[in-house]
Amino acid sequence: MLEATAVSERRACRLAGLSRDAFRHPPEQAPATQALSARIIELAQVRRRFGYRRLHDLLRPEYPAVNHKKVYRLYREANLAVRRRKKVRRPPSERQPLSSAAAPNAVWSMDFVSDALANGRRLKCLTVADDFTHECVDITVDHGISGAYVVRVLDQAARFRGYPRAVRTDNGPEFTSRAFIAWTQQHGIEHLLIEPGRPMQNGYIESFNGKFRDECLNEHWFTSLAQARDVITEWRRDYNQVRPHSSCGRIPPAQFAANHRSQKQQTEVPFNPGLCQ
Repeated sequence: MLEATAVSERRACRLAGLSRDAFRHPPEQAPATQALSARIIELAQVRRRFGYRRLHDLLRPEYPAVNHKKVYRLYREANLAVRRRKKVRRPPSERQPLSSAAAPNAVWSMDFVSDALANGRRLKCLTVADDFTHECVDITVDHGISGAYVVRVLDQAARFRGYPRAVRTDNGPEFTSRAFIAWTQQHGIEHLLIEPGRPMQNGYIESFNGKFRDECLNEHWFTSLAQARDVITEWRRDYNQVRPHSSCGRIPPAQFAANHRSQKQQTEVPFNPGLCQ
């Protein structure tokens, strides 16, 4: 109004329903809000596939009094919205129910993810995840992984976690090899094979592999096998111990597993011979 007409500032503010003080002094963010906004931008640049809710999960230890609505407002003001991917729509008949695990080490799901070094040489990653705790049991990286190699990796993981009751895999040659089948029979492990061409029957590891590609493989340019192993090992540590998981109550999988162990120990009543007399 002031630029287009000859009305005074007082009259223009009255017509617009705005105080003259607010017109002369535009609102400025408080220092605490500016610090929070800068922290949101910093986290979003490191974790590019995270939306405002997961960023809020990461911010809760530092800013316990800040709710998700304020994080969302600052997130939108900084234009940090993640582009949504178009989902491939499939007929409902193709979807198969996926049975969930009832305890840690009940089912381990595993699959392979492929990548390449800067010189074009192939990288093969064996990913293993616990279906109940959603922890990443192991990620093994090498130029080639055979069935016997898979068995050695699983034996090494079992030293710290124990052997699973069942493993869920696709029909790849590594998982149908004599070495792998002999390993399952030797340790009494049930082998859950999905139907050919139905990857959603192994949905837990497929979901994990999607995060692994987006947040690790697509964000780094590997020049050597040693570098790839170091970066992937650090990402696995971050995934288990820092990154919040929506299926774990928006806490890291390792913390979820620790909470489950402590609750189980509290509910178990020690045997008292005097009660039997």
